[in-house]
Amino acid sequence: MTTNYRYTESGYILPSMSEKRSSEELESARLEMLYRKATDPVLRTHLLMVWRMSAGDSIREVARMVGYSQKWVREIAGRYEREGVEGLGDRRHGNPGARQRALLDEEGQAELREALLKGSPPGGGMWSGPKVARWIEARTGAQKVHAQRGWEYLRKVGHSPQVPRPSNAQGADASEREAFKKSSR
Repeated sequence: MTTNYRYTESGYILPSMSEKRSSEELESARLEMLYRKATDPVLRTHLLMVWRMSAGDSIREVARMVGYSQKWVREIAGRYEREGVEGLGDRRHGNPGARQRALLDEEGQAELREALLKGSPPGGGMWSGPKVARWIEARTGAQKVHAQRGWEYLRKVGHSPQVPRPSNAQGADASEREAFKKSSR
């Protein structure tokens, strides 16, 4: 494509309007493709925001579409303008001191995984967020670990809260269960 420049009175060189429109359409198509391929949910949402704004949607419309405030949509748009696609995505993992604030390092997470696989937590029952939090307190010597952090580490090591199925208090007795089994065959 040849570039058709035009000069303004102030001396700025601008591409012709048809070329500018064409490049904007290409960028919008590129953003849509990146959005559709993204697997990280935060990056995907950020790409959706900048794609829809490049397609002509207002900040208000985009904010309503993604469920974020207009201020945050402007922040993401500004990041995109300054840094391009590399400026988008979840930056929380890069927060200074995050590794030092972690309750369990890789070794501690491996120990937690082993403890979860061994069986019941101290005190019996099933593993839960509060019980993982108490386990972390005992291992690290931390004064107070909130139950939410226990849930987070339970999920982080690849486990889910184990909750037994509820039993029916007014359920059938043994003879009724046998009769049901025989009649359902």
